[in-house]
Amino acid sequence: MAVAVAVAVAVAVDASPSTSSHRWNMASLRSSLPSPPYSSSSRSAAATIRLPSSSGRQCFHKSISFSSTRRQQRQQSVLTRSFTVLNPLLSLGFSDNVTCGHVFPDVDNGSRFFAMRHGKRVPKLNRPPDQRRALLRGLTTQLLKHGRIKTTRARASAMRKHVDKMITLAKDGSLHKRRQALGFIYEKQIVHALFAEVPDRYGERNGGYTRIIRTLPRRGDNAPMAYIELV
Repeated sequence: MAVAVAVAVAVAVDASPSTSSHRWNMASLRSSLPSPPYSSSSRSAAATIRLPSSSGRQCFHKSISFSSTRRQQRQQSVLTRSFTVLNPLLSLGFSDNVTCGHVFPDVDNGSRFFAMRHGKRVPKLNRPPDQRRALLRGLTTQLLKHGRIKTTRARASAMRKHVDKMITLAKDGSLHKRRQALGFIYEKQIVHALFAEVPDRYGERNGGYTRIIRTLPRRGDNAPMAYIELV
C-alpha cells in the first residue's frame, strides 16, 4: 500500500502544470489508487495506475489485477489436470468438497477391479478358455447321463464343482434354475430327469455328490486316470 501511495505521489508531481497539460486533484488521485485488499469488491476488480515513462514526459497505463478468485480457479484447473484419476468423478458432477469417504461407500464393484487375484488357480487342462468350458460341459453331461465315467485325474477334479452345481440347481427346482441348467448341460432330457430325481436322492445331503476313485495310469502316455461317479 505504501508503494502504491508513493507511486501515485510521484505521478502527481510528475504531472504538474509546468510539465504536463493534465491537472490532478484529490479525486483523480483516489481513483488512481487501488482499493483496500480487505474489501470484497477489490478482489474481483482491476486497478489502473499511471506510471511515468523513462523520459518523464509521456505516461503509459499499466493494469494490475488483484483478483484472487482467478488465481484459485487457475490452481484448481492445474490440480485437475495433474490428477487425471479424478476426471471421471468431476464429469459425474461431484464438487471439490466431496471426500472419498462420501463417494466410494456407495460404489459396490464386488472386488473385481481393485483386488489382486492371489491364489486363484484355474485348471487349464492344456486348452483355451472356450475349449476348456466345452470339455467340462461334455464331461458333466456324460457323468449325469451314465452315473460313472473314466477320465484323467485333472479332468475329474476340474469337473467336480460343475456337477455339484448342477445338482444344487436341481434341488432348488425353480424355473430359473432349470433354465440355468439347460444353458450348461447339452441334452434337455438329462436336465428334466435330473430335476425329477435329485430332490428325492440328494434332498438331505449338502454337497459331496461325487466320488473320485484312482485307477491305473493310461497306457501309452502314462497319464494318471481315475473314475468319477455319483454318490
